[in-house]
Amino acid sequence: MALVAVSNKRVILKRYLTACEIGQLGDEMEVVTAEAVPLSVPAGSFAVLVKNLYISCDPYLRNRMIRHEVPTYISDFVPGEVVTSHGVMKVISSGHLDFKAGDLVWGMTGWEEYTLINNPESLFKINYPEFPLSNYTGVLEMHGLTAYVGFFEMSKPKKACSAIGQIVGQLAKIKGCYVVNLLKTKFGFDDAFNYKKEPDLEAALKRCFPEGIDIDFENVGGAMLDAVLPNMRLGGRITMCGMISQYHLERPEGVRNLMYIITKRLRMEGFVIFDSIAVYRQFEEEMAGYLREGKVTYVEDIVQGLDAAPAALIGIYNGLNVGKQLVSIAQA
Repeated sequence: MALVAVSNKRVILKRYLTACEIGQLGDEMEVVTAEAVPLSVPAGSFAVLVKNLYISCDPYLRNRMIRHEVPTYISDFVPGEVVTSHGVMKVISSGHLDFKAGDLVWGMTGWEEYTLINNPESLFKINYPEFPLSNYTGVLEMHGLTAYVGFFEMSKPKKACSAIGQIVGQLAKIKGCYVVNLLKTKFGFDDAFNYKKEPDLEAALKRCFPEGIDIDFENVGGAMLDAVLPNMRLGGRITMCGMISQYHLERPEGVRNLMYIITKRLRMEGFVIFDSIAVYRQFEEEMAGYLREGKVTYVEDIVQGLDAAPAALIGIYNGLNVGKQLVSIAQA
């Protein structure tokens, strides 16, 4: 009996970004239709074939479009091959005992309609399908886990804190912290300002934190980090999970106020969330409770179809998205 096969639209990397293009994205990605994909895993294989439902657009993806002479914490994309990121999937066929057809899962997948996952042990089953499945590209996935680990395990909040990010800020509010972020009304934060429109970031922080900052959850870097340092309180903590303001620069900006780390006895620590996967199930259960109780609100910006994926990724570097940017490919 012949295997059923279907066409497979996908987004590939055409070429690496060059040094003069680091600050922009243009024609590096291309939407193509690949060879037909059999809707069954090969006989004897432990792989899992999935239908991709949602894919995540994340700032770090641009860095994977650059060829690095020195390896980083995650591999570079390869020209001609499919772009990958985290996504939500439905299992179509499985050779692995832990997964069966119809299972809803999330994990690393391709920007394409169907993906053969050769390491299905990297996938997570979705335990709370009552929430929008798209939540498993963000608040119930790596983004939420990053906020959870960065705030509770790295920052170790006490009574008052500053936190940046829609998820981590709400976790801070749950714990009774004073929070300043870009968004105020939607998430119930104590104060807010738009760092892109403030002429003097250091003065803006001083206005919002007249008594200083205990915790800075830092994912912007550059001028923002430079302005934070003088505003930190003695013994403050800076937890770093990213530097989105620097990803598009050929030469990253320097930070001039590092002396405050010494004089204010600050602790600055970076982390990569892949090191904390072991706490995911604990996080998922706790975050599901916050969502169910309405203690955490989450904003998503969803575009439809793989044809819209390249422009959606480019848009996040230009501030065009409102909330977590993702692409809807198919319905479950």
